[in-house]
Amino acid sequence: MPEFLEYGFMHRAFVAGAMTAIICPSIGVFLVPRRLSLIADTLAHVALAGVALGLFLGISPVLGALVVTVAGAVGMERLRSRGALQGDAALAVFLSGGFALAVVLISLARGFNADLFAILFGSILTVSPTDVWLIVGLGALVGAAIGLFYRQLFAITLNEDLARTSGVPVAALNLMLTVLTALTTVVAMRMVGVLLVSAMIVIPTLTGFSLGRSFRQALGIAIGMALLSVTAGLIAAYYLRLAAGGAIVLTALLIFAAASLASRAGLRRPLGLRA
Repeated sequence: MPEFLEYGFMHRAFVAGAMTAIICPSIGVFLVPRRLSLIADTLAHVALAGVALGLFLGISPVLGALVVTVAGAVGMERLRSRGALQGDAALAVFLSGGFALAVVLISLARGFNADLFAILFGSILTVSPTDVWLIVGLGALVGAAIGLFYRQLFAITLNEDLARTSGVPVAALNLMLTVLTALTTVVAMRMVGVLLVSAMIVIPTLTGFSLGRSFRQALGIAIGMALLSVTAGLIAAYYLRLAAGGAIVLTALLIFAAASLASRAGLRRPLGLRA
């Protein structure tokens, strides 16, 4: 047995990392083609405000992030769907507002502490058994929702207007997708950190679309590459004493770079958005 598997914290890190690797691209494939990648980054900044609120109130930062991020996701989608703000304007308002609130709460809590630093950048040492159960539970909820509404989500990804005229409840699905993105942000933040969550949602997804020949194949490749990134990143973090989040995301970037080179070399046909 490899040395790193002898420790309980590494077992917890791999379980949490595997769930993160499955869920992040599963959300990303419905965001990236619609040019909604910024939603993940926006909700990550809102989650940071939730983490800071949890630390300020002396409650679980994960619980604080969960409540604030879901509330922010609902508010952001309602503003966007009602036309009160254009899509990118609504994202900008919540991104800047979430970050500003986080900064204020951090200052009120008298600056950084070890918990906040770990949540910002990820740490395999801070993944507790409670975190693992919470991550698995939230991940199962996200996975079940995607599996149940896969065809409808694919329809609005392919053509939102056509899906609406076909009777698909576009507004409800958009709200659900935004809330699922919020839950995914909370799932991933313990592994890669709040500031790198959007990278795990977007980068493996881009790799999948670079190599896949159909939407479903792109999803499978994206999940596989995310799992590879998590495994290699955690091993590198253990042996080289690196920040786990940074090591995982850099591995994902290297894989994406290799996939992009293969695509430019003409080793694949262009992806068509078919199921």
